Amino acid sequence: MTKADLSASTSGGAPAPLVEILYSEDCPNRAAALALVEQVGAELRLKLEIRLREINDAGTAERERFLGSPTIRVDGHDIEPSAEERSDYALSCRIYRTEQGARGQPGERWLRAALARAQRALP
Repeated sequence: MTKADLSASTSGGAPAPLVEILYSEDCPNRAAALALVEQVGAELRLKLEIRLREINDAGTAERERFLGSPTIRVDGHDIEPSAEERSDYALSCRIYRTEQGARGQPGERWLRAALARAQRALP
């Protein structure tokens, strides 16, 4: 089992939201994205299933609707609110427009909102 398969914390026997971190090998922001997911999951005391997925070619980027590295998805949905409207799929580093300015990873607020939606959707 790799670190990516570990849960951030436990919360009884409740189903765990799936958090995917899609990345390209050349982009340095994967570790920071993983740290963000683990930190927020731990703060919220959520059991998370975390998967790291490397995207390594343009065809896969298009098929996966990969908007750049890192892309964080919760239960299959990109955490960036406007991501569904975008089609600029690319094998590149992703720049997020956050409250703190342009960053190489999304803001914590988007991740928290996505995890809250996932929790509400659980049975």
